[in-house]
Amino acid sequence: MQPYEKTKEWFTEYDRPWGIAGGWAIDLFIGRNTREHSDLEVAVLRSDQHYLKTVFADWSFRKVVKGEFHEWNEEHLELPVHEVHAIQHQTGDPLEVLLNEVSAAKWVFRRDSTITFPASSLFLKTKEGLPYLHPAIVLLYKAKGTRPKDTMDFQNAYPLLEEQDKQWLYAALQTHTPGHEWISRMEGELK
Repeated sequence: MQPYEKTKEWFTEYDRPWGIAGGWAIDLFIGRNTREHSDLEVAVLRSDQHYLKTVFADWSFRKVVKGEFHEWNEEHLELPVHEVHAIQHQTGDPLEVLLNEVSAAKWVFRRDSTITFPASSLFLKTKEGLPYLHPAIVLLYKAKGTRPKDTMDFQNAYPLLEEQDKQWLYAALQTHTPGHEWISRMEGELK
């Protein structure tokens, strides 16, 4: 069983938008494992954060503030806090949750609010019904502080994106990370 397969069970009662994020989202989009993964991340909407805690009542939560873990009590988390770690009490299973901004039916990039994406397309699904964060958005996040595994994810996923998603990613990268090496790779291919 792949680590992400547990999430479908964990999120059975969670009837709000969610999806696997990070490198696993790229592999789910591609349809096969392309590399090793060190963690499991799930994206949810920031507006659903308290609902998440209600559904996951048997988990303990910590928020990440400036790179440090702090207990997350009942307060509403606002930007710049966007990362929450949870541990299931009985099994010790870990889960990293990433809070995503949505406003007026648009996903809003937390690092630059001028970059948006249709909220209705934020999550895609595998043929088995497992939701995952749109790969263009995952690649946008991976563009800052690019590591070798991020470049590998880009090389594997970018050719499979729909033309409109390639155009969106190109424009978003030009805004967010002008001069990024991926931009020059994309320019020769885009029409």
